[in-house]
Amino acid sequence: MQENILLILTLSFLIWGSPFIAKILRIPTPPIEIILGSVFAYLGFIAESEYFALIAKMGFLYLMFLAGMEVDLKQITGSSRKVIRQSILFLSSMVFFSTLTGFLFHLDTVIIISMPLISIGLLASLSKTYGKDQPWIRMAFIAGVLGEIASIAVLTIFDAASKTGFNITLMVHLGYLVLFMVIIYFIYRLLHLLFWWYPELKSTLVPKFDTSDQDIRLAIALFFILIAVMLSLELELALGAFIAGVAISAFFHHEKKLEEKMSSLGFGFLVPLFFIYIGASFDLQALGMPGVVSGALLITLLMISSRVLAAVVLQGISKKKDALLVALSLSMPLTLLIAVATIGHEAHLLEKLHYYQLILASIFEILISMITIKFLNGRKV
Repeated sequence: MQENILLILTLSFLIWGSPFIAKILRIPTPPIEIILGSVFAYLGFIAESEYFALIAKMGFLYLMFLAGMEVDLKQITGSSRKVIRQSILFLSSMVFFSTLTGFLFHLDTVIIISMPLISIGLLASLSKTYGKDQPWIRMAFIAGVLGEIASIAVLTIFDAASKTGFNITLMVHLGYLVLFMVIIYFIYRLLHLLFWWYPELKSTLVPKFDTSDQDIRLAIALFFILIAVMLSLELELALGAFIAGVAISAFFHHEKKLEEKMSSLGFGFLVPLFFIYIGASFDLQALGMPGVVSGALLITLLMISSRVLAAVVLQGISKKKDALLVALSLSMPLTLLIAVATIGHEAHLLEKLHYYQLILASIFEILISMITIKFLNGRKV
């Protein structure tokens, strides 16, 4: 009982205090929450708890839901073919360089799989800091969305393979995945047509003047419905959460307050608990293990370098500085990197050493990328 009380008080303090520490150190809040979670777990303030683990898992799924809400399908479909083509070429080049360097340095297979992952979770915070109208921010969102969709598909396949192995069961799961995506596409087209003919339905589902928070209820209901669907299909839950967010963005993007409400709930409560939990799972004593810090720095260097090298293809549609900023802004796949590390570790596909390397690398990437982006934006190139 006393451990639970201490855990609740500690989590309350960390959720409230981490933004102040992040502001003082001028570092993004997520890595601060991970570091504090690790420190307080080491000091004995955070003990293992199944309830804490469950809420942290929900925090991760909600973070993927918020990432989906950042996706603007109209921006992607409205982009020129040249931009889409160059974005795909950038992503393909990044995958090639990541995989090549991974094999050259004889890295673990799970690490090589995780290196090309793309996530736009932290890109959202960059857009708030530097403005969505910045050319490199717009370009990063287009390439980032395409990359995140592919990354979540890879995460889903990896999760299924870690549970079933490479056999007929895996093929069945992949069949479910393809069928699910096809059905989602047809539902999207159907709803798009329905809302075009009957636009008043949007106001009915999400009233402009509402005292019962119907908009939040709809978003949360869709979030849990798609998680339930993924549970029934035994597929990666993050994919369902992400698609739920994309659906909200696609059909109710005009309701900016809804996005703000959902974001406040996530980043004010559930998401910090996820990052603190990840930090608590990282044993500070592991920093003394041979190869943890050096391995994490190597992974960080290879991941950032592969994106910088791939950004060369973007110079045809943007300035050199903007291309470099796009590469750096997409070098922080914190959530997906941690997800792959967690899945691989729980499935005994990833050794403890490599698990610690990936968690530490995810923090290094944020610090290096954020500081470099801030430095480049302060210079006229």
